Amino acid sequence: MTAEWVDAVERVEAAAEAGRADTDRSAQFPVEALAAMRRSGLLGLTVPQRYGGFGASLDDLVDVTERLGRTDLSVALVFTMHCQQVAALDGYGGDKLREEVLPAVAAGDVYLASVTTEPGKGGHLLTSESEVTEDEGVLRIDRDAPIVTGGLHADGFLVTTRSPGATAPSQVDLVYAGRDQLDLEVLGDWQPLGMRATHSVPMRLRGAAPQWQVIGGHGAFRDITTAVFGPLAHLGWSAAWLGTAAGAYSRLLRHARGPAGRRQFDLTSELVRLRLAGVRERLDVVNALLRHTLAVVRAAPDRSAPPVQLVLNTLKVRAADECFAAVHETVELAGLRHGYLTGSPLGLEQAFRDLRSASLNYGNDRLRLANGALTALDQGVRLA
Repeated sequence: MTAEWVDAVERVEAAAEAGRADTDRSAQFPVEALAAMRRSGLLGLTVPQRYGGFGASLDDLVDVTERLGRTDLSVALVFTMHCQQVAALDGYGGDKLREEVLPAVAAGDVYLASVTTEPGKGGHLLTSESEVTEDEGVLRIDRDAPIVTGGLHADGFLVTTRSPGATAPSQVDLVYAGRDQLDLEVLGDWQPLGMRATHSVPMRLRGAAPQWQVIGGHGAFRDITTAVFGPLAHLGWSAAWLGTAAGAYSRLLRHARGPAGRRQFDLTSELVRLRLAGVRERLDVVNALLRHTLAVVRAAPDRSAPPVQLVLNTLKVRAADECFAAVHETVELAGLRHGYLTGSPLGLEQAFRDLRSASLNYGNDRLRLANGALTALDQGVRLA
């Protein structure tokens, strides 16, 4: 990271740390952390330099997300999901759309939210039951979504809908809509076990967007998902989870080597050393798989190829499982006071609650089923 990025990340980290306990307790969005992202320019991390952004790489995005995850998983997820939307808009949006939105993102004026969930369809990302009508080049949107991360605070939305005149739910569009083009209605509360500060409330979005705000053309969402949405989701989520698990482990180690911790932990004990080694092994394995998958995605001429899809899905599944298991073992090591009770400066119980969501965030079993089908297409077992 450049010195400019380091300064921006540090400013966001400070804001996230200052508000972490309050936003977790109240299940409210981290408005101060978002404000720091706007002021520091971090919202424009992956916006190309010609539009005023930092022009950072996918590697940089993973590094920044992992670092933010060490402070607050919710903040890391808000950030990396925003960058996922930026990548889709930059890669597939038309010239007019990119020139209107991306400079505003780089200036900190536009935070982007994703609207891909629908009532009743579960995790079927590539289908939609939400129809739009097209009238003289204008799309009329009326869309319910059970989960919209940061929706109340977003300045723009990337929304999935069925293509106008579609004959099947798999004909899906991705449409950009600015906040001023929509009427937003909150349909319920957000009181989850973890990831509380993502404030992923159910919402209804009604409004209109001109035809030129369709990203990639009608029916292009499958291609966008394969090339951008899927890879950046799995890489970004995994980096955030790894950061949260590594941050929790680091805080435990610092505590164990401090004056109070030395009275609790016998670091010469073979049992303690074995448990410490087990946690570190999980983190190192996830990091190795994350970095390998990042290299595969960066070099792949076709991200839809089965070996690429297999390793991406495997990364998400293993990162979700191993990061949660690492924090579970960290809680066991820390004990009741510092591992289980709220209010401990180690923050292990929050990390535990936050990471419990990882296997459910696009369910692991769904990805394992997909991998089972993909393996049948790769009889040569071409490892990515």
